[in-house]
This record gives sequence, structure tokens and C-alpha cells, in this order.
Amino acid sequence: MGKPRFAWNEIPLAQEIKDTRAIELRIGPVDKPILHSPSVVSMGNPHAIFWVADVAAYGLGKIGPLLENHPIFPERANISLAHVASREHLIVRTWERGAGLTKACGSAACACAVAAARLGLVERAVTVALPGGELRIQWRASDDHVLMTGPVAYEYEGKFDPALFVASVNP
Repeated sequence: MGKPRFAWNEIPLAQEIKDTRAIELRIGPVDKPILHSPSVVSMGNPHAIFWVADVAAYGLGKIGPLLENHPIFPERANISLAHVASREHLIVRTWERGAGLTKACGSAACACAVAAARLGLVERAVTVALPGGELRIQWRASDDHVLMTGPVAYEYEGKFDPALFVASVNP
């Protein structure tokens, strides 16, 4: 998956934030927010990770689109809820920008693993449990690259009508 990016302008964020391990962002009442202080990181696309005790306890289908389109994210963002089950295991749910709730998002699994490691919550190699299955994520210290491994399944086969492509080439 390449190297993660942590600088505010590489994620990108709409304003300069020096420490992206926990940014000032809340949803809900100021004195008792429902979610707050996400870690943000880019794995080639922007991610915001909220650390929670139970990933199923929140209406991610409702709050995901609000957070995806928050002004702090000029290119929108994937929104994840993550629970640290142990130093080697994360549980994650993700609202994928432009797609909605998803059973699995590889870049989100990588972003959550890296963000948790930056906070000292997990080791640099973890299992990430998503609704669609588990992925093994390793953030290598030797070259800063993130590796993702997991099962592969054949989903679909189809054919496009060649006429569709001719129309787009010859308007």
C-alpha cells in the first residue's frame, strides 16, 4: 500500500494541523461529544479514525456522510470507527467516501493500523477485523511501507458492449 502520509497538506486537511494523531473535530454536544479527536492519515486517500469502545454502537450510516463532507476535508474522507481489542487486533467499521458503508476497505484497514501504532496502542503488525473479514496489516519500520494481506475471492464476471466505448471516443 506504500507509505502513509501524516502532514496536514498531504492528507489533505483544509488548515494546518501540526499533530495529526488526534485533531480537533467533534460530532455532538460540545460538552459531551458523541465522537471526537480522530487520527487522520493518508494511504493515498484521506482517512479519519475515531477510537471507540464499540464500533457497532454508532449510526455510522448517518454520521458517516456528515463527517465525510466536513469542511476540514477538502477532498472528503473515509471515516472509520476503530476499537483496539488487543495490541495485535483492531476491530473496524468504515464509511467509504463516495461509496457509503462498506464491508471491507483495505486502505482504511491500513490507515487504522498505522494510526493505532503511531499512538502506541498496537504493534506494527496487526490483524484488522472488518465486517467482511480479516486482513493482516504490517507497517514495516525498515522502509515505512504498509503491507496488506488477506483472502481473495472471485466476485463477478461481465462483458461491456464495445459500442459504449466507441461513443465515448467519437462524441
